Amino acid sequence: MSVSHAAVHPVDDPPPPPQPVLDAGGEVLPVRPRGVRMKDVQGMPGTRGGLALRLCQFLSAAGSLCVMATTSDFPSVTAFTYLVAAVGLQSLWSLSLAIVDIYALLVKRCLQNSGVVSLFTVGDGITSTLTFAAASASAGITVLIDNDLDICSQNHCTQFETATALAFVCWFAALPSFLMNFWSLASR
Repeated sequence: MSVSHAAVHPVDDPPPPPQPVLDAGGEVLPVRPRGVRMKDVQGMPGTRGGLALRLCQFLSAAGSLCVMATTSDFPSVTAFTYLVAAVGLQSLWSLSLAIVDIYALLVKRCLQNSGVVSLFTVGDGITSTLTFAAASASAGITVLIDNDLDICSQNHCTQFETATALAFVCWFAALPSFLMNFWSLASR
């Protein structure tokens, strides 16, 4: 009969604290702890800068979604429907990661392990690419309606332009998150 047994994992004693180092003037030099590869750079997951970027992403994506959804004729244009889908996904992703960042800040937890950073990097890469593509397509359609066809009086050009601008703001906030996570992942 195969029965699982409780496994005991021995825990090593923590290393002794480093001895203070004095400079020529007798001042104590700061000692860097061993095993730390990279400090938490603001903008990375689990930092206040990362939380600020996530909240900016969420607010601009949610704003773009709300402005576009208030127009009655956005479903008639595929690019606008794509924009609604992309910023909807971006807002859910950013809100989820903002909650994770808040949790990490409250419990003072580091989110710099490779699994978490890989997930954040892939998710940020996908959502920021979708948001940028949707914003670009919507900008093209908005320019077509406003400048080329000159039928803004029949459409909601102001709402379309606002939603597109907010989607670009969202992408500008998502890009540093992706680059920071990618840099952190690549530096391992």
